[in-house]
Amino acid sequence: MTDRGPRTRQLKIAIVAPTLSILGGQAVQADRLLRAWEDDPDVQAWLVPVNPAPPGLLRHLLRFRGPRTVVTQLTYWPLLVRELRRADIVHVFSASYLSFILSPLPAILIARLLGKPVLVNYRSGEAPDHLRRSALARRVLRASDRNVVPSPFLQRVFGEFGIEAVVIPNIVDVERFAFRARKPVRPVLLSTRNFEPLYNVACTLRAFQIIQQRHRNAGLTLVGGGAQESVLRRLVDQLGLRHVHFAGRVSPHDIWRYYAASDIYVQTPDIDNMPSSVLEAFASGCVTVSTDAGGVPAILTSEVHGLLAPCGDHDAVADRVCRVLEDPDLAERLALRAHESCSRYLWPAVRAQWLEVYSSLVHARGVPQQTTT
Repeated sequence: MTDRGPRTRQLKIAIVAPTLSILGGQAVQADRLLRAWEDDPDVQAWLVPVNPAPPGLLRHLLRFRGPRTVVTQLTYWPLLVRELRRADIVHVFSASYLSFILSPLPAILIARLLGKPVLVNYRSGEAPDHLRRSALARRVLRASDRNVVPSPFLQRVFGEFGIEAVVIPNIVDVERFAFRARKPVRPVLLSTRNFEPLYNVACTLRAFQIIQQRHRNAGLTLVGGGAQESVLRRLVDQLGLRHVHFAGRVSPHDIWRYYAASDIYVQTPDIDNMPSSVLEAFASGCVTVSTDAGGVPAILTSEVHGLLAPCGDHDAVADRVCRVLEDPDLAERLALRAHESCSRYLWPAVRAQWLEVYSSLVHARGVPQQTTT
């Protein structure tokens, strides 16, 4: 075997993020990133959970909202001290509002105390309002060693507040979300957004009422859960909808089955960033219809990768869905172009971008790079 000479040791990256027990975009992307780094010759990454399980009898307090926050924080801070000590770089996933204070902020503070370079991976579509309201968030982000966001939309928002950010996109798993051509496209619709106000699933249901008037056998599966579930179930009854299936929360490891069984992916958020769900639909071959919230237009060009409608306009959403159902050539063209666009979100391309950022932080901070032969 050829001796390739000395090589730089693996960079040790502590990834501070939620576990998959908190279903959402942060947890899914953190899990994909961690799995992608497994057995990598250049990076050793591990998860530092923002929602660690407390020891012993304290776990029983997790059932109660107030004590849950206290117990989690009492477990989280000591865990950060232990785990961040051995890292070369602290990679912190971040959302907005109270989550910013409870999860990324402690990790950033402890990393600073330990003298570790900090990379903040901010992922919330609520950034415009969060940064406008929170002087603390603006100050913390300006002081971080590097801010990474998944979309040009968030990069522009950060720039408006004088905060620099690098764009590294989300990862799509094209092996699990395997492409299948839909010929013809059936009126089998899927939504995978949680039942929270910002995702406006009610708009999807109102659009589906119009769709079902034109395509009586149309069906809609709603994957997710959240505070508005009872409201949405009542709305289904009020609108007289048929063939609406509430699938509940589905593990990220199993959700590909729902894309594979559907032909049209529809989502109607009012606030969004770079949803992994859209990329999963692209990879699976589903024709995608979405509202033009936040960073969605950065990954879905209307009439190219799918169709966009104005936020909150259920009539327009229904019109776009009916277009792809009634124009097979359009549907095929959109699905193929969307699938082609996935190449920029594959791990080899994304890996190179992460490795470049990690390496630049190491060199800027002068972290020793021992070599092995």
